[in-house]
Amino acid sequence: MRVARVAVTAGLLVASAGVVGAVHAATRLDRLHVRTDAAWAALDAALVRRAHAVSRLGCGGALRRAADTALLAGAHPALRAGSELPIRIGVVGREEVENELGRGLAVLDRHGLDAAGARALADAEQRVVIARRVYNDAVRDTLALRSHRMVRWLRLAGTAPLPRYFEIAEPMPSDYGLELDGAGA
Repeated sequence: MRVARVAVTAGLLVASAGVVGAVHAATRLDRLHVRTDAAWAALDAALVRRAHAVSRLGCGGALRRAADTALLAGAHPALRAGSELPIRIGVVGREEVENELGRGLAVLDRHGLDAAGARALADAEQRVVIARRVYNDAVRDTLALRSHRMVRWLRLAGTAPLPRYFEIAEPMPSDYGLELDGAGA
């Protein structure tokens, strides 16, 4: 009788620990999905800001078309209705658009730009780099938690789609034109 009572108590403790662990994992997963969504919104805003900075430079040709396409890719789907871009552009399509703009910026002669435009562009590019890293960190953390056995078995992620990394080429730090330490070295 006493052994049965101890076994039941131990079973209830193990089950309680499992429930607490599942609730903790579900709460953390929810917070990570919110963090990933917020990081995507910040990355999207940084990408649009960069495209605006390029379009204000007054460049023509391929760079202007790439900036216009990037602005359109970041626009609301209803605004893209009459454009050549698909109504629902996914992460992969957005990566292609932003990489095309990045390739145009890589060959841009920044010495011919006005100082204010060059500073705005450098700032926008730095913000894209930081926002992309924050977003990819959030994706990494979310995917790591979603790969845990308990999360998969209990289907704690629900119907939320798996987040994807956003991979674009980052500009070289020397192309920014700004000193990182402020000391001029």
